[in-house]
Amino acid sequence: KPEMGHATKSSLGPKRFIREVRPEAGADIRIGQSVTVEIFNDVKKVDVVGMTKGKGYAGVMKRWNFKGGLNTHGSTRHRPPGSISSNTDPGRVIRGKKMAGRLGGERVTIKNIDVVGIDKNRNLLFVRGAVPGHKGGYIILNKAR
Repeated sequence: KPEMGHATKSSLGPKRFIREVRPEAGADIRIGQSVTVEIFNDVKKVDVVGMTKGKGYAGVMKRWNFKGGLNTHGSTRHRPPGSISSNTDPGRVIRGKKMAGRLGGERVTIKNIDVVGIDKNRNLLFVRGAVPGHKGGYIILNKAR
């Protein structure tokens, strides 16, 4: 695999993830150099990019927070989406209509999360706020713009 070739050339052992990240202009980073959380020493806020938790196939009430119908007075329409298109004109369902489908499992950026602290010994960055994805998931941190 090409990733393993890069790791052996740079005298690094195999890693769980290998990803190319473009450094800032003027940054002194060489191939094979380990990057730690010390690059976030002066940073107060970060942007976190990650994949959200996948929730499978979901209906419109769970996916889009639709209200739903009456649960009483003889109604049998509790959870369906209701009408999905107009009459003869345009005679089709409009693209992008909020309907049932796969929920989650998409790339999301959460912006301006506060950096609470840095543990240089364990190479940990502590943030306050929502981080997308499951525990142990792969995320990308950027300085907030």
